Amino acid sequence: MPKIDIDAATVRDRLVYPEPHRSVTKGYEQRRVGDAAGLTQFGVNRVVLAPDAHTALRHWHEVQDEFVIVMAGEVVLIEEDAETILRAGDCAGFKAGVANGHCFQNRSAEPVVLFEIGTHSEDETAHYPDVDLRAEKRTGKYRFVHKDGTPY
Repeated sequence: MPKIDIDAATVRDRLVYPEPHRSVTKGYEQRRVGDAAGLTQFGVNRVVLAPDAHTALRHWHEVQDEFVIVMAGEVVLIEEDAETILRAGDCAGFKAGVANGHCFQNRSAEPVVLFEIGTHSEDETAHYPDVDLRAEKRTGKYRFVHKDGTPY
């Protein structure tokens, strides 16, 4: 397997949430290093999270497993009923279908580096328990809807 040139991987922002939810992930920078390696069964993203930024709105997935490894810095894992500080070397995992809304927030003054690893699927539904939002992925394309199914 050839070495992946992380600096050559395309830089992307988080999924573009509809307003008024878009600003929460300002400062999230993602490089899809799994795509750079040609992986098709799961994704691997190298993320740099600026101070005060979140990885996402608090959410959970019906179909996709998620796993996060903190490489540098200190980040707060926010879940349903708890907040946990994670540092370099710490990991967290989220099983598909478990309604434990989660996200990570950088409350420090330094950038955080982490890797997100998760299932690739053509269809998925992500739930956002704190806001009137749901993400629906069908045949590989996402759309955002209100909890009642009305499109944004």
